[in-house]
Amino acid sequence: MAKRVGIEVAIAIAEAAALAEVEVVSAYPITPQTHIVEHLAELVADGELNAEFITVESEHTAMSAALGASLAGARAFTSTSSQGLALMNEIVYITSSMRAPVVMALANRALSAPINIWNDHSDVMNERDTGWISIFANNGQEAYDLTFMAFKIGEHPDVLLPVMINFDGFLLTHVIEPIWMFEKDEVKGFIPPYNHPYRLDPKNPVTMGPVGLPEIYTEVKKQQDVAIRNSRRIIDQVWKEFEENFGRRYQAVETYYADDAEIILLTQGSVTEAAQVVVDEMRKQGKKWGVVELRLWRPFPFEDLKDVLCRDNVKCVVVLDRAISFGGQLGIVMSEVRSALYHESNRPMVVGVTSGLGGRDIKFDEYVRMFEIGEEAYRTGKEPEEVIIVGLRE
Repeated sequence: MAKRVGIEVAIAIAEAAALAEVEVVSAYPITPQTHIVEHLAELVADGELNAEFITVESEHTAMSAALGASLAGARAFTSTSSQGLALMNEIVYITSSMRAPVVMALANRALSAPINIWNDHSDVMNERDTGWISIFANNGQEAYDLTFMAFKIGEHPDVLLPVMINFDGFLLTHVIEPIWMFEKDEVKGFIPPYNHPYRLDPKNPVTMGPVGLPEIYTEVKKQQDVAIRNSRRIIDQVWKEFEENFGRRYQAVETYYADDAEIILLTQGSVTEAAQVVVDEMRKQGKKWGVVELRLWRPFPFEDLKDVLCRDNVKCVVVLDRAISFGGQLGIVMSEVRSALYHESNRPMVVGVTSGLGGRDIKFDEYVRMFEIGEEAYRTGKEPEEVIIVGLRE
């Protein structure tokens, strides 16, 4: 039976990968994800995990090794943060294009310069269009569960795509939380053996990823887009099966007091629970505020968002971005949300705010300010032309 254990979230993620019986771990240390691969190294060294642990010379090589292992037929895992992900970027694109279902735990951290080891979402937003399935966790239990399920999603023969699990650096990675941890017997059979249908085989050599001439490149990219869009069916299927077996429910879009909310704050990651606390307190003062969490980032859940946001009671949606689109007018997530609702006749107003960059705390009154920005936009009938940075010092 599952046991509730007080455990550091980074360690729990490593345990989730081990529970999935990962066969190859390629690792390079970078704050704040290092505890994940350190713990996996311990499990391998102690004989508790039968896997190859590859210590590489850079994150670029870490992803290269994971890609090669996956295409050779091994269940592969890696993790990184920030600049490490930026260094991986070349192979991140290749991994999805080669349809290799690598699982990566991404401890979200700000990109340099200046050097900043704390949390925001600039690293993952830089990877938006790499072709990976991308999912956000808002607490330790979710990070554990989603990492475990990522293997079943990505390796499904109808998917064969890499999966990125996002969880906030330090705000989650180094925090000890009570987490329900599975026993091996309890989850036996939930994740079937990995069997890539097109794996590399020395006895039957093939060439993968050769030159894509102009005559074929467009069609190759189209099928890749179709594949990630179609993965949604399997994502939902795995989440439903997980709920039926273990009782915890996951959805692409999660809601909190959204049924009657007039102003909604749309969030990703660990800020979600903080925003929910603000809603609890302000509802006591009669404020009809709610929170919508965008859990699934890619493939983007267009219809789910429309269902929860395009309601008569919703007057304005305030989208909280934790990264800046330099030189752009809208926030990265905000632009996606506004575009998703653009053709809806009953769409609410959509405004953007940015906060919590580089690990800066978002205070209670700053969350309140975000909701008030939404109220002001609805009252005046004007959507701000640019994203408002909440908490910016004058």
